[in-house]
Amino acid sequence: MANGSSFGNLFTITTWGESHGKGVGVVIDGCPAGISLCEEDIQIDLDKRKPGQSVFSTPRKESDKVEILSGVFDGKTTGTPISLIVYNNNQQSKDYSDIAKHYRPGHADLTYDYKYGFRDYRGGGRSSGRETIGRVAGGAIAKKILKELSVEITTYTKSIDNITIDENLFDKNEIYNNPLCFPDKSCVKKAENYLLNLIKEGNSAGGIIECTVDNLPAGIGEPVFDRLDAMLSKAIMSIGSVKGIEIGNGFQVASTTGLENNDFYHYDNNKIVKETNNAGGILGGISDGSKIILRAAIKPTPSIKLTQQTIDKEGNNIDINIKGRHDPIIVPRAVIVVESMVAITLVDMLLINMTSKIENIKTLYL
Repeated sequence: MANGSSFGNLFTITTWGESHGKGVGVVIDGCPAGISLCEEDIQIDLDKRKPGQSVFSTPRKESDKVEILSGVFDGKTTGTPISLIVYNNNQQSKDYSDIAKHYRPGHADLTYDYKYGFRDYRGGGRSSGRETIGRVAGGAIAKKILKELSVEITTYTKSIDNITIDENLFDKNEIYNNPLCFPDKSCVKKAENYLLNLIKEGNSAGGIIECTVDNLPAGIGEPVFDRLDAMLSKAIMSIGSVKGIEIGNGFQVASTTGLENNDFYHYDNNKIVKETNNAGGILGGISDGSKIILRAAIKPTPSIKLTQQTIDKEGNNIDINIKGRHDPIIVPRAVIVVESMVAITLVDMLLINMTSKIENIKTLYL
């Protein structure tokens, strides 16, 4: 899509708005008619990413209450574009007046000036994490569609620094029972202590988010350029804090042999079964019917209170200490963002796949 604010082919989202503008929102187009939808359905996911919920997120207080402006009538989607808005109510733009003429390390300040010759420096403007509100709202609608097909997405914090979950202690119900979104409660206290020490120092941390998809039909994904793994990678890498993505065994495959990495097949009661899932559920860019597994590497929050070296617009080398309200770690609030982008991608690819066989078209029209 032109200008980079839209994603998708048949099921599309277009996000808009800035961190310190009047509001942020999204337009979703291509949503089938007849899906039950109300503001509460969307609010559930928005509440998972809103700020100010723990010491490990920015203290900015926003209710992030969503309003549906179009595309829904009598509690059902109409098939026309769905427009959603969330108003900004707690901006403190004065916190950013100092950075109008210099560039924060790790932020998009310099590259936005390179591209546009002008930027909204208040909270990062369009590059702010508040842009993800539109993604999460769109993802909530996509998940309503996936639920109709029994496709289930599970997303969680896999690691913070070197504190990594024990798969044997995995508890899905634990994910939103702690502020760090760990499915293994044995990790929580260790990670909290680590982060509290960083907060005292004025520093920040990164981590890894893992996402799995169950019950996705086999055969989803287009050959060559619109492969399922390629489209998922684009979706996840479009999230501002993501610096890497793995599918299946990811970078580990580089240190294995073909015999070790290949997933062997066998029949079990006339059903094809894979003995392993090193490919993460995708082969040749097409889903194979097994669990989709992907991981996103999230960078440390670039806004830290420690002294950093940078430059200003007048050509001076300067030191800065960033002011304002910032997350000491992005990972927990990004969990629902990753899940949302996966959901949006899957719905789009499912709709595209409907024309892959003549039998599908005949089922619909004959």
